[in-house]
Amino acid sequence: MQEQSDNYWKDPRGRLVPISMISEIDQQRDQLVRELATAAKNLRESMQAFKIQAMGDVQAFCDLSAEKYKVAYGGQKGNVQLVSFDGAIKVQIAISEHLSFDERLQAAKRLIDECLTDWTGESRDEIKTIVLDAFQVDKEGRINTGRILGLRRLNISDDRWLRAMQAIADSMQVIGSKTYLRIYERDMLGKYQPIALDLAAL
Repeated sequence: MQEQSDNYWKDPRGRLVPISMISEIDQQRDQLVRELATAAKNLRESMQAFKIQAMGDVQAFCDLSAEKYKVAYGGQKGNVQLVSFDGAIKVQIAISEHLSFDERLQAAKRLIDECLTDWTGESRDEIKTIVLDAFQVDKEGRINTGRILGLRRLNISDDRWLRAMQAIADSMQVIGSKTYLRIYERDMLGKYQPIALDLAAL
């Protein structure tokens, strides 16, 4: 129920409304919503506790396994995959790094622009589109790192292009990382399916 006084509830505008003026169905709706929110918060805390425990257990097992070879992992663990003896269940811990680019990316873009200017009429339109799209920003003004890194896979030997690719490599910076815990189970067809812990996926 509402946390205001026993006689008044606060409405969305912050005004105090006498309970006597609030219909029964509105009061029941408020109670249901708050009960569901409380249950969801409790579930979230349980899932957080499970993730912490599961990751700790996996790291402890990795340490134990390494000790067999007299090796110490030390520090933060990287990507790990554990599979049950029968292969039916798979546990993965994956670390995803968030990349950013510094001012050297603009130097790369200028070199690439020079290439495109000289290649006009010679290069295929598909390559031009790939290159130009790579430097587009999204609504938040962020560069798509996947498209930028995709330029490095193009087989182009022009010296300016190669210097641009080196500038891209030099401009990359890891600004953060996120650790994911995923658990899979094999289905009847032998394919690994994730054990969904996301309400939307259930």
